[in-house]
Amino acid sequence: MSYDSASKIQDFLVFGEFGDVNPSICDSSTYTFFKSETMEDMFHHEHEGCFLYSRHFNPTNKYLCRALAAMESTEAAQATSSGMGAITSAILQICSSGDEVVSGWTIYGGSYAFLRNFLPRFGVNVRFTSITDLTMVEAQFTEKTKVLYCESISNPLLEVADIPALAELCKRRGVTLIVDNTFSPMIISPARLGADIVAHSLTKFINGTSDCVAGCICAKKEFIDSVVDPNNGACMLLGPVLDSIRAAGVLKNLHSLHIRMKQHSANALYLAENLAKLGLKIHYPGLKAHPQHQLMTRLMNPGIGYGGMMTIDVGEYEKAARLMSAMQDSLVGYLAVSLGYFKTLFSAPAHSTSSEIPEEDRQKMGLSTGMIRFSVGLDNDIDRSFQRIKQCLEKERII
Repeated sequence: MSYDSASKIQDFLVFGEFGDVNPSICDSSTYTFFKSETMEDMFHHEHEGCFLYSRHFNPTNKYLCRALAAMESTEAAQATSSGMGAITSAILQICSSGDEVVSGWTIYGGSYAFLRNFLPRFGVNVRFTSITDLTMVEAQFTEKTKVLYCESISNPLLEVADIPALAELCKRRGVTLIVDNTFSPMIISPARLGADIVAHSLTKFINGTSDCVAGCICAKKEFIDSVVDPNNGACMLLGPVLDSIRAAGVLKNLHSLHIRMKQHSANALYLAENLAKLGLKIHYPGLKAHPQHQLMTRLMNPGIGYGGMMTIDVGEYEKAARLMSAMQDSLVGYLAVSLGYFKTLFSAPAHSTSSEIPEEDRQKMGLSTGMIRFSVGLDNDIDRSFQRIKQCLEKERII
């Protein structure tokens, strides 16, 4: 599906009730009906432009969902109250007791905990593997496998998934491929590369201002209809509803995403290249030394860059902790979790966003306690930021 089609463009010509250039915010949980027969019919049939209750759908959320589907080149989308709400709802919609999920092991800690600790309580078995080794991935498949789950660029090791190859594997085996694209919106388009379902934490780059928590599922209309089905839909029955005011804010920020992602990417590449010259161990897919640099270059959309996420590994947590405190004191950015903010954020994943992963597993995947994850901000003078980081590295005797 082409998001440049005339019909898609027409979808965005939506104005507020007084001709305002932004759609009006529908700040209502419920909607009135002039005939009881219409309300009764709403529980059994879909009516375009007719709304019942905002857990079912909301006009403001509808506009956001149209934009998200267009961005990911899918037929439809569903906004959720968080990225985890999107991921869990998508998987629970597909899997039942006795089914199995195969997942990459270098994923966000919350996703890892859901797959490893929560799903087995309901009889869903999960197998973890290296998503970059197709032979290992396929070896985990059984006749019970329903879902292959991965991140387009993994958190926090920044491994790049070969989505076309994974999609072909899933197609042959009758498995649904779900890709979390939170690290690379607009940079990678998983649905165009063969993914069945694309999830996002809108909290991060897409919203970009660290002032709300939100998520989304992008997929074929048939799947989105299933997750909002009043009788069997995971989104409908579990209720991860995005507030309409927050949906309106995300929609407005979405329109500047391409500009922001270019700047995040340019700044991250500058820092990665110059920090690597100091002899530091850097993970960044824009560096030629990155194991999946060529793959990333082949898969990515042109003109946006390699993303705003990078890591430095200083070996020991004590060194990482001192360095992060020094960088915050030197106005490099903030010692904080999350990502996609206009200021640079940094944290030690082994002690924060990946702490749900057992230490033994972290060691196997190469996630050391001394790794610092950077979400590189929109700094206008990135060389000044580099010089500040360099001074902190020298002060803490890391270089």
